[in-house]
Amino acid sequence: MTIAAALSRVRAELDAAAVAAGRNPSEVRLIAVSKTHPAERIREAFSSGQHDFGENYAQELAAKQLALSDVEARWHFIGRIQRNKARLIASAYRVHALENAAQAEALVARASTGRVEALVAVNVGEEPQKTGVLPLDLLGTLASLRGVSGLTVRGLMALPPMVDDPEAVRPFFARMAELRAAAAAHGHDMAELSMGMSSDAALAVGYGATWVRVGTAIFGAR
Repeated sequence: MTIAAALSRVRAELDAAAVAAGRNPSEVRLIAVSKTHPAERIREAFSSGQHDFGENYAQELAAKQLALSDVEARWHFIGRIQRNKARLIASAYRVHALENAAQAEALVARASTGRVEALVAVNVGEEPQKTGVLPLDLLGTLASLRGVSGLTVRGLMALPPMVDDPEAVRPFFARMAELRAAAAAHGHDMAELSMGMSSDAALAVGYGATWVRVGTAIFGAR
């Protein structure tokens, strides 16, 4: 299947999921996860109308931004943030896995515009081996991030457990919807929710995802 055909199929599935959930399909935006895939394949996806791309590694993000500087792609950094690589990450359109004020300050200090827009990563399964803010710590973390000048928090990113059965992730998506509502009730901007991948994207849409991160279903296996 061509990248154009794969994108068309993924978008149709997301649109159908949005309609089934009583949402406007325009509320759900697709991030093509392009990590490890060459710039030529990203260019092909861009030519097929895909403008948002997700990268997990700072050096790879920087290299692809340079190689594709002639196209108006929007780059999303969706990996773990390392402060010593903040200069490379800060150039992203969205930083999806912010965890604390120290990371935020490092990003803002190195951003050419002096501003960074980010989402806070939530370890919704409370897995000890995984990064991300624990649900019980979320409101406190959001409050601390309010003190970082130049940072705008746009919402949350879900880091659910990896499961074989997509249905098994449903309780974690439901929990993310609850956390988003609670944060909004405390006055935080929760316009965006980054949640869902190739195997469970449609399910995530039903729980309010606004950014869905899909790689394999578009570019194939790595």
